[in-house]
Amino acid sequence: MNYLRICYLVILSLLISSSIFSEETKVNSDNTKFNIYSGMFDFSDSGKKSTLIGFQHQNTDLNRDTFLGNLSPITGFMFTADSAAYLYTGIQAQYSLGALNITPSFTPGLYNQGDGKDLGHLLEFKSEVQISLNFSKNSQLGFSYNHLSNASLGDKNPGANSYMFNFFKTF
Repeated sequence: MNYLRICYLVILSLLISSSIFSEETKVNSDNTKFNIYSGMFDFSDSGKKSTLIGFQHQNTDLNRDTFLGNLSPITGFMFTADSAAYLYTGIQAQYSLGALNITPSFTPGLYNQGDGKDLGHLLEFKSEVQISLNFSKNSQLGFSYNHLSNASLGDKNPGANSYMFNFFKTF
């Protein structure tokens, strides 16, 4: 039954993303944005917290202006000092207030516990919010908070709360 639920979520995600990204492409000469981040995985669980490092890619040629704001697909991975790993792809919105950027995102992905925390399932969902400042024309510095959860797909769903410091570079 869980596999049926996973298939349903994947199909629903594909349908939603195809309708969201049907608008015109935003023209941008700088089309690749990288986010390198590091922080604390599951900081709220003193028994399983661990340092983390990650990398995220965004192709700004795929940005779309929608009624929800400027949306784009993102792909990335993170791993912890306890050998846990999370590979994800999803969507983010970006809202700019002058030099301040607020970027919420949602990314389903595959989690491998390694020697780290057992989150209860291979499929986990990451909800995140980033706040960043434009450091220069092509760079930003920021802070982000995320929550990983399997949406009760597994027998258990302890979740994990993490915070990260981010460096963004556009090429």
